[in-house]
Amino acid sequence: MSKKPLVLNAPIKDYIWGGTKLREQFGKESDLERLAESWELSCHKDGHSVIAEGEYKGRTLAEYLEENPDAMGKNCERFENFPVLIKLIDARDNLSVQVHPDNEYALRVEGEYGKTEMWYIVDCDEGASLIFGFKEEISKEEFRRAIEENTLLDKVNTVPVKKGDVFFIEAGTLHAIGKGILIAEIQQNSNTTYRVYDYGRVGADGKPRELHVEKALDVTKLEQKRASDDKKTKVNLSGCEVEVLASCEYFSAVLLEVRGSSAFETDEKSFTHMLVTEGSAEAVFDDTAIKLKKGSSIFVPAGTGMCKINGNASIIITSVN
Repeated sequence: MSKKPLVLNAPIKDYIWGGTKLREQFGKESDLERLAESWELSCHKDGHSVIAEGEYKGRTLAEYLEENPDAMGKNCERFENFPVLIKLIDARDNLSVQVHPDNEYALRVEGEYGKTEMWYIVDCDEGASLIFGFKEEISKEEFRRAIEENTLLDKVNTVPVKKGDVFFIEAGTLHAIGKGILIAEIQQNSNTTYRVYDYGRVGADGKPRELHVEKALDVTKLEQKRASDDKKTKVNLSGCEVEVLASCEYFSAVLLEVRGSSAFETDEKSFTHMLVTEGSAEAVFDDTAIKLKKGSSIFVPAGTGMCKINGNASIIITSVN
């Protein structure tokens, strides 16, 4: 099995709320005018990561993993498909108010897994905010009435955000990214979304974008939601202090702040994915060195071993528990 790290190119999505920061700040290349999302680690049928250089250049990550299944690691064996999807999201405008189903509902109704996700605020405009659940517990009938009477925004929990904030969005949590926010999203490998409110916008066909009210009513958790005020957890990883962004049954994500020299290890349990959100550095794996810059996306096969990083950069490191 090839143990060399893979530099990935991301498929781009041009949803109507997207902006231009992924091109201007992260160097993402696309003929599309709007770069709403770049799928930095994806084996999903709606957009595949493509290997940028080396022996597998031009092939998809999914094709590589079909030939090298051990590269995913032992912790991925319990999943039928590749377990995670990682994105950069540039919201020039508000995203729709939406919800994702859990595994049971999504597999039964949509034929794919549900979606629990984590947001890391890479950057945001001053005064930006997002929607995270309800401000007070609400009944299913009140939820339906708020949608029908166009008063839903009065019921939701609107949270101001700043760079570095983290939100863990369990399946069933009503949510929406607000305008002026750039997010790194680590999520289950799913593209199922139920919209309940879309600010009256129309799609490319000139018609209002589809809502999925009945399905949303089926899956939305109706309790009050508060953004966590807990202090962020710091742990020691191969001699370096890192910030734990999220740890759940589907993925773990930490933020590694490299200031000079740092290191981490990829063992046989899981692959590791590196997403550079700021700065530049060099990653050295045994006999391979990779230049890192803002927007770099690197898949490190399970069992690759030690990675030494020299430079000044912020890197989100994701693996599977």
